[in-house]
Amino acid sequence: MPEAMSSRERMLCAIEGKAADYVPLSFMIFSACEQRCAGPLDFFLRQKELGLDAVVELWHMNADEVKDCGDAPGPPVAFGPEVQVREWREVLAGERYPLLHKEYETPHGTLSCTVQQTDDWPFGDHVPFLDDYVEARATKPLITSADDLPALRFLLAPPKLHELSRTRQLWATGIRFAQQQELLSAAGWGVGADALAWLCGLQDSVMMAMDQPELLDAILDVVSDWNRWRMELMLDAKPDMLVRRAWYEGTDFWSPALYRRFLLPRLKAEAAMAHQAGAKFGYILTSGTMPLLEMVIEAGVDVLIGVDPIQGKGTDMAEMKRRAKGKLALWGGINGFITVERGTPEGIREAVKLALDALGPDGFILSPVDNIRDTSEEVWAKTLELIEYWRRTR
Repeated sequence: MPEAMSSRERMLCAIEGKAADYVPLSFMIFSACEQRCAGPLDFFLRQKELGLDAVVELWHMNADEVKDCGDAPGPPVAFGPEVQVREWREVLAGERYPLLHKEYETPHGTLSCTVQQTDDWPFGDHVPFLDDYVEARATKPLITSADDLPALRFLLAPPKLHELSRTRQLWATGIRFAQQQELLSAAGWGVGADALAWLCGLQDSVMMAMDQPELLDAILDVVSDWNRWRMELMLDAKPDMLVRRAWYEGTDFWSPALYRRFLLPRLKAEAAMAHQAGAKFGYILTSGTMPLLEMVIEAGVDVLIGVDPIQGKGTDMAEMKRRAKGKLALWGGINGFITVERGTPEGIREAVKLALDALGPDGFILSPVDNIRDTSEEVWAKTLELIEYWRRTR
């Protein structure tokens, strides 16, 4: 049994594929706890007090700067005064939902999108720039042709240096806090094909891969250029780990052949960039992972975040562990919504045991996938039951 470790040492040990003093429990997302806290530092500290191996995620520190791009946290996305934005609402006779229209007029052309204002639309009459809510409700996506790319490059241009001073200060505060508390620090989120959901729509993107591969490559090049300067800023903060979100990069959407053609080369470049800066590279992919596992390993990913045995399509934890052992650390093992929020204490205990047996003890971090969102006392009690059972059996 290894000697007692700090939380940071334990997490790094697991990410490096080794057996720590015990299997860490670190929630990949924990909205229910965050909403109980006064701010990001309080959130990190509260998790530590619960006994979790909390991660000081720098994107929480400046979340107020990216409200219009809430699903692409990290550096601020700010348009210059040259960009004119128009939004309006249209009610059509006989249609269930009103339409929300948005235009971005740039020096290099005008981009527009239209979404349905469904009953669960949380933004009023506003359409955010980069957000998951847009993809499922868009009747006209922002990007449809190569003619749109000059304007898109303008919208995804780096901020001016003076616009980054507050971000850098907040991230530096987060890094100092992580060092003082001996916690792992992480920057993110990097973005690849998930941006296609916001900009083009997933169905149109997959069809583009088949019918207009050169156009899809061109769009991904714009996204990659944007993500590269974002990564440079994130890595300048010297986090322990850089995280890329890839919820929409699994075989629920992309065949292995399309993944190898369009996504793998760019993923390799990002992992190499993180490693060159001395950071680990985490990859959030929760479904449709099994057919891509060897390519994820080939890319140089250190830890696969989001191993979901229930809602993760095709996930076989024992087989995933067999194929990943010594090559790729795994993070997850329990479904957050069905097993924890909707489940029973008995089911939670059973799921924890199953995950520890299948995926531990080496190269494994336990977590609900993706999130515990429900703020009710009932779900909080079940969350504490999960933590307590892990503590007894870890």
